[in-house]
Amino acid sequence: MLQNMDNNINKLQTAFIYMACATIGLLPFHTIRIALLRALKAKIGKKVGIYRGFEVRSPWKLKIGNSSVIGHNALLDARRGLTIGNNVNLSNEVMIWTSHHDYNSAVFETVGKEVIIEDYVWLCSRAVILPGVTIGRGAVVAAGAVVTRDVAPFTVVGGVPAKPIATRNRELIYDLGDGVIPII
Repeated sequence: MLQNMDNNINKLQTAFIYMACATIGLLPFHTIRIALLRALKAKIGKKVGIYRGFEVRSPWKLKIGNSSVIGHNALLDARRGLTIGNNVNLSNEVMIWTSHHDYNSAVFETVGKEVIIEDYVWLCSRAVILPGVTIGRGAVVAAGAVVTRDVAPFTVVGGVPAKPIATRNRELIYDLGDGVIPII
């Protein structure tokens, strides 16, 4: 009986945190959204823009570097750990997953691994990054691509599953944080 009660309390706590995280994405102003994420123990650098409609899971396992931008309606699953470097552009509706279900498990077990997005990466609209992937410095993931394995630095990938299609200039000096308007 006591174990069942503890389980129900844990479910309620999880539901409350999930609702709080969903609500943060609806609030106006980057500064408010970032302050609330920091209150939930997310580590967020300076000059970061997080646009409305984003969703985050387990923000206490989320790290975002300086001058990075998270686009409208992005989904950041940090349940197994999510590190986003400096000057990273996550375009609208990007999905990053660190956890999923094992379809061969008799009990539909949850499995996953940390995702790492290195500096100067650009994830174009509706790109999907799956658990355990590292996106190398300066890489670009084309719109709609599904990334199932690591992407080498300065490589452009696209398709389902994503495959290399080009290379990128290695001399990247831009600062995405300079374009963030804190009141949006």
